[in-house]
Amino acid sequence: MKKRYLIPLILLALLAGAFIFLRTPDTDPAAMEAKYTNEASQFVEGPNGLRVHYRDQGNRNGVPIVLVHGTAASLHTWEPLVERLSDQYRIITYTQPGHGLTGPNANHDYSFAGMAQALDLVTEELSLDHFVLGGNSMGGWVAWRYALAHPEKIDALILLDSSGMPLHEGESEPPLNLGFRLLKNPVGRFLLKQFTPRAAVERSALESVSVKSIITNEVVDRYWELLRLPGNRAAAGQRALVDREVAYADEIHNITAPTLIIWGEDDALIHATAAMTFDERLPNAEVTIYDGVGHIPMEEAPDQTAADIDAFLDRVLTPVSETP
Repeated sequence: MKKRYLIPLILLALLAGAFIFLRTPDTDPAAMEAKYTNEASQFVEGPNGLRVHYRDQGNRNGVPIVLVHGTAASLHTWEPLVERLSDQYRIITYTQPGHGLTGPNANHDYSFAGMAQALDLVTEELSLDHFVLGGNSMGGWVAWRYALAHPEKIDALILLDSSGMPLHEGESEPPLNLGFRLLKNPVGRFLLKQFTPRAAVERSALESVSVKSIITNEVVDRYWELLRLPGNRAAAGQRALVDREVAYADEIHNITAPTLIIWGEDDALIHATAAMTFDERLPNAEVTIYDGVGHIPMEEAPDQTAADIDAFLDRVLTPVSETP
């Protein structure tokens, strides 16, 4: 009788030991802050312990451009554009709640309202009452939703492989990357929260882009280490359950700000046909599609992305010197 109970107990002990041994630990916040900040990095604090990492770079007399990154990324994704556009523009980048050095939102609010809170914190800290707003992927969703909520603040809108539009009739869901596939079910969300092999992060990153050379060891380390900042893995699972309020896609025609839509033809996360949907629904939009580019054109094709943004803003904005 005792042996019958002893064997299951031994197996449970072995499983518990394996769980503890194999579990991927969190990273140290102080070490991550030392590694992933630079002289431009600043932090602004808000309610419920929210502390947002942001950078204000470039030409202080230039048109301000606020850029919002996508899922699993951080403000670092915009550095190629900062490098190319900072002579002319003032470029503000920040890391959204549940990501990077900003870390989790204490009230676990990753809805549009929760994400917009960080955007408001940064722009209010910098006394920006109007600006150009751009976003990639989930950050594009935050950007166009913000433009709907605060049209008076938005001089122009830039959407790079943005989420938020419905599939075309007859389209199937895109294949996604490993990380997104795991987040689609509760078992995957549990596994991601506890076990986060570097190889899985690398695979997800490679599956998101067409220009594979940008996924260097340094980039993979950054994704992997910042994802493991305390609370960020739990936040990833919580964001996967957020209602993206798809009905707002039917309201996007109310955005009158001039809008540039940039898309990678090879995007494996959001079909390039979504660019056409945005174009059809936005009254003042233009589209450019990049061959041989995936989900993050500002990293995969930074020269072309920067040039297109510069040309677009030159066309649609009245220079400051000409403002009455």
